[in-house]
Amino acid sequence: MTTLAAVIPQVLADVPSRFRGPGGAVAVLKDGELVGQQLWGYADLQGRIPMASDTLLPICSITKQMLCGLLTDLQRSPTPAMSARGEEPAKQLSDQLGQLLHPNLLQDTGLTLRHLCNNQSGLRDYWALTVLWGAKPEGHFSVADHGPKMLASLKSFHFQPGTEYSYANTNFFVVARCIERVTAQPLGELLAQRIFAPAGMQTARLCAHTAEHPPPCVGYEGDEASGFYPGVNCIEWAGDAGIVASLADMVAYEQFVDRSSHSHDSQSWYGINSEQQTYNDGSPADYGFGLVRKQVGGVLTVGHAGALRGYRLSRSYAPEPRISIVVLLNQEHGDAVGVSEYILKRIMGVPEAKDEIASPDPDWTGTYLDSDTGLAIVVSPGGPGELLVKYHGNPEKLRVVEACRAESNSMVATLDGSCLHLYVPQDNRTLHAQRVASSGKPASSDSSGLQGDYHCAEIGSVFRCSGSGDMVYGMFDGFLGHGPVHLMRQLGDDLWALACPRAMDATPPGDWTIIVRRNDKGKVAGLTIGCWLARRLEFIKQE
Repeated sequence: MTTLAAVIPQVLADVPSRFRGPGGAVAVLKDGELVGQQLWGYADLQGRIPMASDTLLPICSITKQMLCGLLTDLQRSPTPAMSARGEEPAKQLSDQLGQLLHPNLLQDTGLTLRHLCNNQSGLRDYWALTVLWGAKPEGHFSVADHGPKMLASLKSFHFQPGTEYSYANTNFFVVARCIERVTAQPLGELLAQRIFAPAGMQTARLCAHTAEHPPPCVGYEGDEASGFYPGVNCIEWAGDAGIVASLADMVAYEQFVDRSSHSHDSQSWYGINSEQQTYNDGSPADYGFGLVRKQVGGVLTVGHAGALRGYRLSRSYAPEPRISIVVLLNQEHGDAVGVSEYILKRIMGVPEAKDEIASPDPDWTGTYLDSDTGLAIVVSPGGPGELLVKYHGNPEKLRVVEACRAESNSMVATLDGSCLHLYVPQDNRTLHAQRVASSGKPASSDSSGLQGDYHCAEIGSVFRCSGSGDMVYGMFDGFLGHGPVHLMRQLGDDLWALACPRAMDATPPGDWTIIVRRNDKGKVAGLTIGCWLARRLEFIKQE
């Protein structure tokens, strides 16, 4: 690390051309001191306004760790009103779960605020569910008007609390509402007092409405080939996201993180929240209190990414070398995490991996169904010695290490005849998916009887299916309106995928798996619909 001062300028100078886009802002800190930053491009292409260190951008899901910090701070240092009640602050906060959530979610389930903060609650992600409630991608979601209806619609888990991990913005929406109810103070005010001010974040603030972000920064969709155009956002989020901050603010935050991590300050919420969490069975969890633990080139990092239509952000801190990296990009297809990892690897001198190429067994390619989650997993060829596995939103690239074994940093896949075993450490889950068989019937015969309306009583959603043959369409209605039409494609006998490349949140659900259920006479009786963010919802066909 003695050559850091010489390495940083060249590394940062390479970033804009390697990660092309409208604009960006990057900072690197060592031992809590700023050792380099790079600003390039434009905050506003039409207005010709350059990106600057004081330009405010939405930091999106990076907000989650600050919300969790606020929760911990209130538990350790309650407001005067909380102290006057004479009841433990933690109990005051956790008691609000019973006021906010459906009784089914609390009766003998052991659900806690910690489960929510660690994405171990088993609650389905509400931004994914907005698709089923008839939302349009550019429609409005109101915290005050739609939030209570959303919470009232949640009546079951897609796994038992504390047993697995599943990313759910719902968790942090609930935590934020618990805080507001107990303190009787606005979330933005509390964040300003207890998070931003102590960290020295002078211009950071909560801006819940994404259509009202402060100028001049514009978030862009599109790419260099087709052109960049402003992304349209109209959702409100306060807790799961919502903070806007500048690069200067985030540098101050990283200095606070470094102080908290190395001063052994018993009053620091960050020091407490950054400790590794566990599942109910005692196994370690990579996610906790809005922070992700991840190995990058053999170096442990703790941080989080963020996304909104038109923006990609990342902040990470490597405790052992004491290196912080902040990346703020105003483009939909910007790879903020990739920028951060590229910088850290270059700084640490991590050599590029040169793995031997192994040939995959030809039987890998196909669709598999995990009966436990009700989700389809699609495996397709990648580059030489690679497989693409689509389970989470986008296909993940796995390196083939043996003919029937492939690995990535977050997945291990093995093929055993017609069974695909997929180990996902972060989810604390191993999936055992069977290859989807096809009878060879034409799609027209398999879609026969599929058309019609279906109702999910649990969440109050109606699914409407139309079309014929292999050109089948699906659409959802709910309390958010009449959603757009989605294209469907057949994956196998009585198994379909509904494509959802656009939704209210920046990262859409991707494909929804639709499993057709038939009665003893062979007629379609209902559907099981789910995605990785919201699994196994039962729809009954309406006659």
